[in-house]
Amino acid sequence: AATAVALDVPCAALREGLRAFPGVPGRMERVERGQPFTAVVDFAHTPNSLRQALLAGRQLAAPGGRVIVVFGSAGRRDVEKRRLMGLVAAELADYAIITAEDPRTESLDSILAQVAEGCRQGGGGEGVTFERVADRGLAILRAVGLAQRGDVVLVCGKGHEQSMCFGEEEYPWDDREALAAALEGRHVATLPTAATAVGPSGIHQL
Repeated sequence: AATAVALDVPCAALREGLRAFPGVPGRMERVERGQPFTAVVDFAHTPNSLRQALLAGRQLAAPGGRVIVVFGSAGRRDVEKRRLMGLVAAELADYAIITAEDPRTESLDSILAQVAEGCRQGGGGEGVTFERVADRGLAILRAVGLAQRGDVVLVCGKGHEQSMCFGEEEYPWDDREALAAALEGRHVATLPTAATAVGPSGIHQL
């Protein structure tokens, strides 16, 4: 905007251009299917970026509205950030659903447990303020099912990415498509975790 002003671009044209700008794919990208709450996908995959996304999500919520976040932490990457992301979620989200995010060759259950421990350290209670849902498609469906008018559902971690890694294999995945499907009551089941709907607690996850 400052550059446009320096180049003497008319203010009316500048306003129109800003209104027309679609935003950066996968960065606080809204998904609309006529739902009475806000649904957003963001690439946040570090403690700091998750914090910023949750703070932004809070601004989108209606007065009294909740922020429900779906997120995970990648395998074969910085282990300490798992606990830290759990702490951030416990601090800033009303409800968190911890799920798969590129576990690669690590145990997904172990990754989820480490994030859950961070949530507990932040004062969260499993089954009260957070839960674990191994399959990301079901996790997003669960978040949408919990959302009420004025809430915000924030799906973090994958953003614009088009696949997810389990073991050494990449599987087709797009958070935006999965969120859109969930808003229509559909489960995107392209990940190996979709073969079972039973999570670490043994609870059937719908």
